[in-house]
Amino acid sequence: MCGRYAASRKPEDLAGLFEVRKWDPTEAIAPDWNVAPTKDVYVVLDRPVRDSGSPEPVRQLRVLRWGLVPSWAKTPEGAARLINARAETAHEKPSFRRALAARRCLIPADGYYEWLTAAEERQLEEQGKKKRSRKQPFFVTPTDGSVFAMAGLYEFWRDRTLPVDHPRAWWTTCTVITTAAETTDLAGYEGEGPRSLADIHPRMPLMMPPDRWNAWLDPATTEPDALRDLLAAPPPGLLRAFPIGTAVSNVQNNGPELVEELAAPEEETLF
Repeated sequence: MCGRYAASRKPEDLAGLFEVRKWDPTEAIAPDWNVAPTKDVYVVLDRPVRDSGSPEPVRQLRVLRWGLVPSWAKTPEGAARLINARAETAHEKPSFRRALAARRCLIPADGYYEWLTAAEERQLEEQGKKKRSRKQPFFVTPTDGSVFAMAGLYEFWRDRTLPVDHPRAWWTTCTVITTAAETTDLAGYEGEGPRSLADIHPRMPLMMPPDRWNAWLDPATTEPDALRDLLAAPPPGLLRAFPIGTAVSNVQNNGPELVEELAAPEEETLF
């Protein structure tokens, strides 16, 4: 799954990296080293500019709330539960299938956090049962220092208890797509600690390589086969994972020190 991640890049850097043509500097948000559900986050998306008079999609950098509220929801109260959409089933789930067909985005990150769990705990997670307390946190990030572009979906929701011109009349929210965690060796694995991402957790955010960005963001990409190809796991060997301090487990903690690599885990692991 993806329940926490780091996003420290400046909006102007993201705009250049993703070839953004429209973004509002007044909506800038501060670097966040402990992004949690319901927070405002940067997303990259392609859609027509409102009131522009043109139907052509434009690459935009927008600020959305993490936790998707389906357009048909009566209230936004379930948003915190819809922070992830499974790549394998998003096309059939009422909460995600419309967005998958027409409202896809990229969610830039430095990397994401995951907590090592024992084998029996991972089985409980896979069965949808409650797992025990979190253990040693790890930070997962691209080996080359590039942006971790997580595949995402976004949606619009109208709060009909408010007048249409109210600043909170419309909610724009997003979710991170996840996939089965890689079972191949992590980059730099030297025989100690978790060998693969699957050894840490059975799920991971779906990382979109740059050669898929345009097709993923293009609203004209609607064919099921094309979407299925885009939802395939990226090539292995692009990511590394290392233990970090347990301070990240408290969402109130924030700062670059959260992603400092430890020489040895703080808490006992199973390796």
